[in-house]
Amino acid sequence: MRNLLKETAQRAIAYLEGLESRRVAPDAEALAGLKKFDEPLPDGPVDPESVLRLLSDIGSPATPAMAGPRFFGFVVGGSLPVALAANWLAGAWDQCSTFHRVTPATAVVEQIALSWLLDLLGLPPTCGGAFVTGGTMANFTALAAARHALLTREGWDVEGDGLFGAPPLTVAVGAEAHPTLFKSLGLLGLGRRRVITVPVDSQGRMCPDALPPLSGQTIVCVQAGNVNTGAFDPIVEICERAHDAGAWVHVDGAFGLWASVAPSRAHLAAGLQNADSWATDAHKWLNVPYDSGLAFVRDPHALLKAMAITAEYLPTETTERNPSDYTPELSRRARGVDVWAVLRSLGRSGVADMIERTCRQARRFAEGLENAGYRILNEVVLNQVLVSFGDDTTTNRVIAGVQADGTCWCGGTVWQGQTAMRISVSSWATTDADVERSMEVMLRVAKTENSRL
Repeated sequence: MRNLLKETAQRAIAYLEGLESRRVAPDAEALAGLKKFDEPLPDGPVDPESVLRLLSDIGSPATPAMAGPRFFGFVVGGSLPVALAANWLAGAWDQCSTFHRVTPATAVVEQIALSWLLDLLGLPPTCGGAFVTGGTMANFTALAAARHALLTREGWDVEGDGLFGAPPLTVAVGAEAHPTLFKSLGLLGLGRRRVITVPVDSQGRMCPDALPPLSGQTIVCVQAGNVNTGAFDPIVEICERAHDAGAWVHVDGAFGLWASVAPSRAHLAAGLQNADSWATDAHKWLNVPYDSGLAFVRDPHALLKAMAITAEYLPTETTERNPSDYTPELSRRARGVDVWAVLRSLGRSGVADMIERTCRQARRFAEGLENAGYRILNEVVLNQVLVSFGDDTTTNRVIAGVQADGTCWCGGTVWQGQTAMRISVSSWATTDADVERSMEVMLRVAKTENSRL
């Protein structure tokens, strides 16, 4: 065991140390090598070290360098070293972190991490919270609490009796809501299409004047950080209107919720604390390993009633917090350990500096590309940049050329009818030099493609 784990650690370290010099996208040879995995199931045991070598030698070169400093394709951060180390240690502990009585260490660490998060994000300290897999499950968990609370007011036990014959609930979302929100609504039986879509402005912000009639049977889903533009819905006004009518406000803040930590961006998150539930990801801007989502609910009882589990053989009776009473899963890894390690390591100022730095770097991308004559399609208020290099065909060619070059990786999107390259800056490892190096490639490729016109 010792030799296997030591070799694994050495290979993992070598992989991380090589991210600076390797291509961000795997090359054709590495992708072709994946065919070596396609073999019949062995008839008997195989030496574990040879299994590890195959996985490392063939798998590692075929991975995109998402953990590195120049992956800007999605809102993902590489893992901070302390987060990865804590993840390794928690993996060695191998705790099924369900009940405090069974796994006290991880239960306590998660509870402390949740309290720190509420403090850091400026949310009510009495909120209930849950560590889940990601944004989809965070939205699902928070909206399950919303469903419970609203139907309980109507005298309906949704956990016991389901939705058949239940009083109808209305869900209002912005026209630029993220698809994971719709998936969550579908899983909850509230329907992906049974929603009222509210118009948005040029940055994707919901127009409050276009809200439908609201009532105590309405859930309004707002967005903190549009996945293309980084824009925030006008949460203060929406919360005021919704709460006057008795409606529930849920915030999908997969990465935007972290803006409240950064002094220069906190104004974007004004009013977030007025909502009833929130969803975000730690594996985005907090830079912990996958998977790590977070759900918060103002009424912890509603979350508990929506998620708690009991059985004769389960040690559920305790005065302490059982993690599994607040999450969809019973069997679950101790995700909060990674989060606790980052918060303990960086502190409030360290997290703020990380958010501030990546926002500044996004602004530098926008300024450099705009000064070169290319059109920035969004107001760069956070860490997202949308750039057009001409017509749709030219922009797609530039995206393909940048990806093929391998220095950095950016993806494409269509924003309100126009094709754009999207640059998302959210990694702790990205330096100003990485930004300049990447921008040099973008401008070189764009110049080449535009010269063909």
